[in-house]
Amino acid sequence: MLKSLITSEVRIKLLLKFFLNPGTKAYLRQLSSEFDESTNGIRVELNRLVEAKILDAETNGRNKFYKANKSHPLFGEIRNIVLKSTGIEKVISDILNKLGDIEIAFIRGDYAIGRDSGLIELVVVGDKVNRKELERVRKKTEKLIDRKISVLLLTSLEYKNLKKKFLSEPNFVLMKGGK
Repeated sequence: MLKSLITSEVRIKLLLKFFLNPGTKAYLRQLSSEFDESTNGIRVELNRLVEAKILDAETNGRNKFYKANKSHPLFGEIRNIVLKSTGIEKVISDILNKLGDIEIAFIRGDYAIGRDSGLIELVVVGDKVNRKELERVRKKTEKLIDRKISVLLLTSLEYKNLKKKFLSEPNFVLMKGGK
């Protein structure tokens, strides 16, 4: 979807990186390595996004770090477009709303750090989750969004035992509390 609106592959990668998880910060060489693109191409796009105030830049030592500008008037709209283009919005509405009583659900892995790898790692915590419905909707949604969805379903007790591990790695919460 983004490819039909934005012709620059690098700009799309940058928007995905910074708007899938708005807490993400990165510097030029890190982005170049991650995207397997030249630093010049990335620098041009970063400068354009900073000039448009869509990204913020801050210098720390020798590195200039970039991040999403959460105070930009279009921040919410850009984030929604990015989420819809990756299919996460579809995952959220289709899977979570049909499963029963969910304590918490979050994305981890590549999507949590803003990398569209084609695999969405979804963690769902709840004691009364409809497993059959989860599997049915997961398969259907994978076809719709053309991405694999890996679901880790945990009980409240299992999550309690693993919570420190999950909090120590990048993730973003999709839903918290009951329906």
